[in-house]
Parts: sequence; structure tokens; C-alpha cells
Amino acid sequence: MLKRFEEILSGLPSEPVDLGPTRFGLLSACDGGLLEVSGLSVPVGSLCHVMQGQNHHLTAEVIGFRNGRTIMMLLGDTVSLRPGSRVYPGGAPGMVHVGERFLGRAVDGEGKPIDGGEPIRANEQWPVGGVRVGALDRTRVREPFDTGIRALNALTTFGIGQRVGIMAGSGVGKSVLIDMVANGAEADIVVAGLIGERAREVSDFVERHMTGARRQRTVVVAVPADHAPNLRLRGAMLATSLAEYFRARGKRVLLILDSLTRVAHAAREIALLLGEPGAARGYPPSALSTITKLVERAGNSGQSGGAITGLYTVLADGDNQDDPVVDTARSILDGHIVLSRDLAQRGQYPAIDVPASLSRVMADITAPEHQSLARQFRALMASYEANRDLVLMGAYRTGADPQLDRAIAKQPELVKFLCQGGHEKAGLDDSIAALSGILGDEA
Repeated sequence: MLKRFEEILSGLPSEPVDLGPTRFGLLSACDGGLLEVSGLSVPVGSLCHVMQGQNHHLTAEVIGFRNGRTIMMLLGDTVSLRPGSRVYPGGAPGMVHVGERFLGRAVDGEGKPIDGGEPIRANEQWPVGGVRVGALDRTRVREPFDTGIRALNALTTFGIGQRVGIMAGSGVGKSVLIDMVANGAEADIVVAGLIGERAREVSDFVERHMTGARRQRTVVVAVPADHAPNLRLRGAMLATSLAEYFRARGKRVLLILDSLTRVAHAAREIALLLGEPGAARGYPPSALSTITKLVERAGNSGQSGGAITGLYTVLADGDNQDDPVVDTARSILDGHIVLSRDLAQRGQYPAIDVPASLSRVMADITAPEHQSLARQFRALMASYEANRDLVLMGAYRTGADPQLDRAIAKQPELVKFLCQGGHEKAGLDDSIAALSGILGDEA
């Protein structure tokens, strides 16, 4: 019992009690979730408490200021707000709590438990916007990363410290694919940020991955779609901050963020509330720059020797691969996996469009023989897909194109290689061996 009290006391802040006068402001206006507070000067990024009665308060985040008033956005609903409410500053501006105590827990965007467990008493802090380092601290990707998925391991080999995007329209299998990676990947720590997704998916993910030995190396930060946009944005930053904290301690971290598009949507809502004009198809510049800042925080660290391998899902609205979010993500990421709705409708899962997918570091971490086999596989798939309608109609004459003839003959083996069950795990060496077994005899 005494040991239990010692743990609780050790987690309490040790700063001296401030006996000075208490500062507070007054709520002056509320417009669509945007609050204006007079008489309170606090930095952007600070969290404040809007009092609703003696023992109840709502939390708001400072996002700007104008005309002598501080502009805030609630991390919740505005139902119980009333004019003249007192607003008190709270917490360190721009900082979030991190630490080992988050392992095995599922939390929301404020770091509060959602798994029914006791409060997390983490006394270490980390900048919510990350610790900026020099460009040369991001060392090269030198080692392959085993995803546990045969098609990815063999054809678009990932590296430890790489940032990869999974791009597809709605309902094509992005969440299933990251679930397979989380289940089969080799990593010291797994940090999953489920931002703007369905609450059912959150509970399913926690139930599958927060059990057994994997629980002690997994952190889940979940902010469903019905939460405030700034809370969704804070959830993505908290997940990335936790990954940075573990990387700074030399750990190899797998950071899963589902989805990057929902983060951009949240940043767009905030920017439009602040009056920023929409530029690229309604996305203000700050919304797209939020993606860049978030992705650039992943990678290898030359100082600590740790690494963050980032896996980001990107929703292509209307299956449009030229969507501003998709295009911005593709330009900053180190590789992308494209999922095809046509392949999914044929029953091929995961529905990876091999010719359209790319790993920019594969040439640095794989053997020349492996690269040659992967190129052959891509060429055969591209040739068959380009002429699939002709082949099915019987309009193609055998012998007209040797490459296509080989693709037709190998098609059943190629499709079987790409298909993989959700609970099946294929190691890196086994995946390369399977690829060699299909094409190695004719290389």
C-alpha cells in the first residue's frame, strides 16, 4: 500500500506553489466553436479552462489573437457555454506529457485514458510541435523494414526510418492494410494515431492489438471524427510527440497515422475559422503545410540512433490521385502504396496497385538480384493490366508480344503472390524467396 502511494506522489509536480494573484479572462463571444476572451494574455498553443460552475470546466486551446482579444477553440462542444464565463490559463503552452507510462494504454488527444484505466501520471514533457533538428541529423535509410506483408516486402521494400503513404479512396482497404502491418511488423514500439476515423474502428483496433505481449509495446492515440478539429490535430501531434520521445531514447518506433487526410481536414477547419482564404480546392496553405511539418518529424536520428518509421494513410477523395492532400503527401513522403478499387472489386486483397506503387529507398537497401526480380514483376503486371480487356475479349493473338505472352502465362501465380490473408504473416526473406520462385527460373 505504501509503495502505491509513493508511485502516486512521485508523479505529482514538484514545482513550488504559486501564491500570487490568479489571472483570468472573461468569455466575450462564441461563434461556431471560436471563442473570444478579453482580459487574458496567454501564448498561442496554451490550454485554458472555461469555468462552468464551481467544479466543472471546459478546455479550450489558444489559436490566435486579434483586436486585444485572445481567440480560442474548445476541445469539445459549446452547448453549456454562456457569456461572461471566467477563463483561466492552465498547463505549459506548447507542451504535452510523454513517457513510458503511456505504453499499453489508449488515450485521447489530451492524453487522457479512454481504456477505462487509471489516469496516466507522466511527468515528462515534450514540445507538441516537435524538437527541430538540423537536416543532417536525419541519417540515411540503410536497413530494410519487415512489414509482414509479402507484396510490400518483395516489390516495394521499406526501410527503417522511411515515411510511406497508403493512398486510396474510401472503402478500398487502407485500415485493413495498416492493421496487417501493425500485426506483422518488427519494431520496439508501435504508436498508432487513429485520427478522424469511426469509433468502431478504434475499439476494434484496441481489442486486436492491445492484448498479450504486444500490449506493452503499443500506444494508441484515438480521436474519432465527431470530435473538435483542434482536438483531432492535437491527437496527431501527440502521437508524433510520443514517437519522438521513444526515438530520442534509441528505440525503433513504428508510427501509424490513420489518416493524414483527416488531419488536413481539421487544419482546414481551423484555418477557415480564422479567416484564411482557401487556395488549392478549398485547402488553405496552412492546412497543407501542416502535413509537411507532421511528416518531416519522422525518420532516423543520428544523435540517438533511434528511428521512426512512418506509415500514413491518405484518403483520395473521389478516388482522385491528384487531390491536393494526396499530391502534397506524395511529394514529401519517401514512398507510396496505391490501393486500387478495381483490384478490390475483383477480390484481390490487399488491393495493391504494384505498377503505381513506389519505395524511393528500395535501391539502397536491397540486393541487385532482388531489384531485378521486382522490376520484372512490375513489368509483367503493367503489361497485363494495359491489355486486360483485349485478352478477355479474345482479341489478342498469341505471339504478337512476348512480354504479354509471359504475363498471361504467369498471371495466376502473380495474383496468388499478391493476395494475403489478414492474419497471415510473410517475413522479408520468405517474401523474396517466393518472388524468386515465380520469376527466378526465367531471370
